Amino acid sequence: MIFGFNADEVFQIAIEIEENGKTFYEKALTVVDEPQVQTVFKELALQEIGHQKKFQELKRTLPVQGGSGRVQDPDRQLGDYIKMMADQHVFRTSAGVDQRLKAVTNTLDALRLAIEFEKDSVIFFLTMQDATDATQGRDLIGLLVKEEQEHLRRLSLELNKALG
Repeated sequence: MIFGFNADEVFQIAIEIEENGKTFYEKALTVVDEPQVQTVFKELALQEIGHQKKFQELKRTLPVQGGSGRVQDPDRQLGDYIKMMADQHVFRTSAGVDQRLKAVTNTLDALRLAIEFEKDSVIFFLTMQDATDATQGRDLIGLLVKEEQEHLRRLSLELNKALG
């Protein structure tokens, strides 16, 4: 069964994921020894804070129809489904960030995990965008996707440089 999601719920999940992304970038600085990658991680941590604020504002300004789902949910399973989808994200919880950071021992590991985080974010938000019925809600989620794609591009460039 395919569920319809609403933009309000997507932005709340996005806010939580962005917080965990910020935490990752800040904590990963302890294992990153390349100055350029440190700079990128510091900038991305700051951008994650900006994204959180942006997503909070977008969530507050969603039109009424952006907050309504497109399916009936008499058994109240929609929330469980959204949580299950979000839990598949590499950094859905702060505990997940700490657990994954234990395996990061160098700059390459940190870059690869950051890329995984950004890819998961893009996939998650595209999935939610597809499942959101309201056009305006879909457009707002599209903005979120573009932000994450830019992070992915920057990180991929740094990984390519690090690999030489």
